[in-house]
Order: sequence, then C-alpha cells, then structure tokens
Amino acid sequence: MVSRAALLLALLLVGACDARFQITEAEHAAAIRTWQAERTAGLKAEDGWLSLVGLYWLEPGNNTFGAGSDNNFVLAHPALPALAGTFEYADGEVVFRAAPGSNITHDDERLTETPMIDDHHEGTTVLAAGSLRFHVIERAGRAGIRVRDLDNPARLDFTGLEYFPTSLQWRKEARFAPWREPRTAKIINILGMTEEMTSPGELVFEHDGSTYRLTALAEPGDAEWFVMIADGTSGKTTYGAGRYLYVDPPVDGRVVLDFNKAYNPPCAFTALATCPLPPPANRLGIAVTAGEKNYAGGGWHAPD
Repeated sequence: MVSRAALLLALLLVGACDARFQITEAEHAAAIRTWQAERTAGLKAEDGWLSLVGLYWLEPGNNTFGAGSDNNFVLAHPALPALAGTFEYADGEVVFRAAPGSNITHDDERLTETPMIDDHHEGTTVLAAGSLRFHVIERAGRAGIRVRDLDNPARLDFTGLEYFPTSLQWRKEARFAPWREPRTAKIINILGMTEEMTSPGELVFEHDGSTYRLTALAEPGDAEWFVMIADGTSGKTTYGAGRYLYVDPPVDGRVVLDFNKAYNPPCAFTALATCPLPPPANRLGIAVTAGEKNYAGGGWHAPD
C-alpha cells in the first residue's frame, strides 16, 4: 500500500508542476512587463545589438584593419589610425598584431600581439580602441571580426520597442513530442550560410481549434530551448524574417509556449548580424498577434 506521506508528496509534486501552467492575468501582465524591460536593457547594453558598426569576414593569411582605404577592412573612426593592426587567420586560429602607435588595448592594457578567442568559447577576447570594441565570431566554419561602437547613434538614440497588447490567450500549454532520437536540423541564416543545430522534438499546441507544431532547437550550453517562427504577421506588423522565443524544457511532457515573448532577431536592428531563419516547419499559417512588433529603425530586410 502507498503510505499517506508518499501520497502527499506525490500530490505536492503534481501541484508544483501544474503551478507552472497556472497564472492569473495580472501576474502574467506583470511578468511580461518585466521581460520587456529586460529586453530593452539588453538591446541598449554596451554589448547589445544597437552598438554594432562593422562585420568583416577573414580570409586566410593577413587581414589589415584601420581607417586607411588601402586596408582589407576599412572603418573610418577617430579612434583608429590609418593602420590599426593585422588579423592573421590560419588553421582556424586568429592572432591580432597591433600596428605601432595604434593604442589597441585588451583588459585596459596596451598590447602588441594576442591570440583571439572567438565567441563560441568562454573568455572571448575583446579588444578596444576608444569607444570601439572588436572580437572574433565563428559562423558555419567561417571567422569574422565583429566591431561595436559604444557611441553608435543607433544605441544612443534608441527610443524603444512596440508590442502587441499582452494576452493570456497567447500563452499556450504545449505538448512536447520528442523525436525517437534527437535530430540535426539544417538552419540557414540571412547570409545563406547553413549551420546544423540539434532538435530534441516538436512543441504541439492548439489555437482556435486547430493543432500546430513547432520544431524546438537545443543550443549547446543553453538551459532553454530556442524556437524560431514566421507567421501571418511577418512582413506586415512584425519583422519579415520571423521572430524568436525561448522556452523552458518540458515538465511531464508539457511546455509553456508564451508568444507574448516573441521578439525580433538582431537583424531587425542591424544589417551586421548573422541571424538564423525559421525552418519551413515553423512557418505558421496563423497570425500570431502577440509579442514584439516590427522595429522602425535599420536592419536587414528580406528581398521582395
């Protein structure tokens, strides 16, 4: 027989799981306001997407960088001399060598040479020159130099985001349908590069009496799962290339899928990002009137 203590513990555990899916309208609205404030703060941060001013893809060998027009990578900026330095790219590794008098620093120390740890590893090397910050990114086997300017007008003049009205109806309880074995999904980004990402399965939800399925992606090192969507609002009231959202992994096979947290990819704010695009399976035949609306500023736009 099951003891009363064991039964009580089981009921408590069920209640704890169910509480995840039970929320009042007021609680939900407050949670979304907090999420929106954090979203704005992230965009305006020094390492946010609004500070981007350059993206340069490295070629094997030496790649010169500076304000002079004869460099491989040209960025006219008061903090940079005609030649700031050289990025040597060989065997998947990048080494930066500063030109004499360039005043390039790392951790507030002037340097002459340093290996560059890319953004796929801990301790990414970030170099500075005045208000500029630059580091190496790796995408689909290619290495590039991403440059930020803390004084970029897009960051300093940012006026905020627009959202659909918060709606509890767009906070869905989805069923997790795992693949028999985790699959590798081929995801294309806006530059036409293809990356492979692991998919644990699908998130199945109901809306207006119909069933919809979304492929979830599990990125290495992330506690949450990544979902990309396109829908009937894409290219109209929302960003044309789709939107993103994150979800917690399933509890008892169920997932909270809150479209009120659907947000614009970085490419809505800058043409210098390398955004993955929603896979065909995630192009919904409904208008998801929740979450972030299109951003009126710059960015990359899908061709007509």
